[in-house]
Amino acid sequence: MGWIVAVIIVVVVAIAVLAVLFMLKRRKDAERSARLRDRFGPEYDRTLDRSDSEKEAEQDLQRRAEQRERLNIRPLSPESRERYSGRWDRSQALFVDDPTAAIGDADRLVRGGMEERGYPVDDFDRRADDISVDHPHLVEHFRGAASISHRSRRESISTEDQRQAMVHYRRLFEELLVAAQPAPTTQQHQPVEQARPVQGEQPPAERTVGERPR
Repeated sequence: MGWIVAVIIVVVVAIAVLAVLFMLKRRKDAERSARLRDRFGPEYDRTLDRSDSEKEAEQDLQRRAEQRERLNIRPLSPESRERYSGRWDRSQALFVDDPTAAIGDADRLVRGGMEERGYPVDDFDRRADDISVDHPHLVEHFRGAASISHRSRRESISTEDQRQAMVHYRRLFEELLVAAQPAPTTQQHQPVEQARPVQGEQPPAERTVGERPR
C-alpha cells in the first residue's frame, strides 16, 4: 500500500513541476512577443499577417535582429551629409521639369547613402529587413518608394504617384541620411538632431514636393 502512495506522490509532484515549467515557458514566450512587438511596431503585425503562425513570424523578426547585429552601421560624416543634402535639393528642383528623372535620382541618392552607412544594398528584401530593425516605421516608406520607382521605369504613372514617391524618399533621406548622427561621447540618450532644411529651402512641413527652392 505504501508504494502506491509513493507513486501517487511522485506523479503529483511531476505534474506540478510540468505545470510550473509550462507557465514559465508561457511567460517567457509572452515577454519575447512583447519585446518584438515593441521593437518592430507595425512591422510585427505585417510579418504576422504574412506568416503561417506567430512562432514563424517571431522567428523571422528575431532572424532580422540577429542579422542586423552583424552589420557595422555607422552615421555619415558631416561632409557626406552636406553632400547628400545638396543632391537632394537638386532632385527636388528636378521634379518640376522631369519627375521620372527626379525619382530615379532620389532612389540612387538613398541607395548610395545607405551603402555608405554600411547597409547591404544589392538585395531589396535584405535592405527592407535591415531597415525594419532600426527604423520599423520607415520600412513602409522604403517599400512604397521602391514600388513606385520600379513601376515608373516600366510604365507611365500618375502625378500623384510621382509626388508620393518623392514623399517616401524624403522620409528615408531625412531619417536614414541626414538625421543619423554619431553617438555622443560625453552623454548618452541625446536627442537626434532634426533634419535641417538646405539653405533657402522651407522646412519640410511648409513645402510640397516639386516646389522650387527659393
